[in-house]
Amino acid sequence: MIALGGAVGSVTRYLLGGFVQRAAGLAFPVGTMFVNITGSFVAGLLLRYFMNSQSHPLVRAALVVGFCGGFTTFSAFSTETLGLAEGGEYGRAALYVMASVGLSLAAVFGGFALGGFAAPHASR
Repeated sequence: MIALGGAVGSVTRYLLGGFVQRAAGLAFPVGTMFVNITGSFVAGLLLRYFMNSQSHPLVRAALVVGFCGGFTTFSAFSTETLGLAEGGEYGRAALYVMASVGLSLAAVFGGFALGGFAAPHASR
């Protein structure tokens, strides 16, 4: 179940990240940043939802570890940052790191907070 979630997450990341990158038409790696922020939000939402859910632990693992783990990508973020820095774009590399980390953290906290409204029997 976890591997299946990871496979679906990886393919979704590839398709959605590529679509966002092409649609933005920028040299800046917005596709990866978008999937990492979105994936962080979904992970937070799911973690909060599953805190008080009767869902099977394997379902939780398949969605959070598998799908969200496959959907988000630290390796692409790292190599894109390296590419910006090696191209002499130090300011853009720093902006990418700060925006990716800051917005991903805000997204996971936001998703976790929002997940409390959807979670069964969750304290609000």
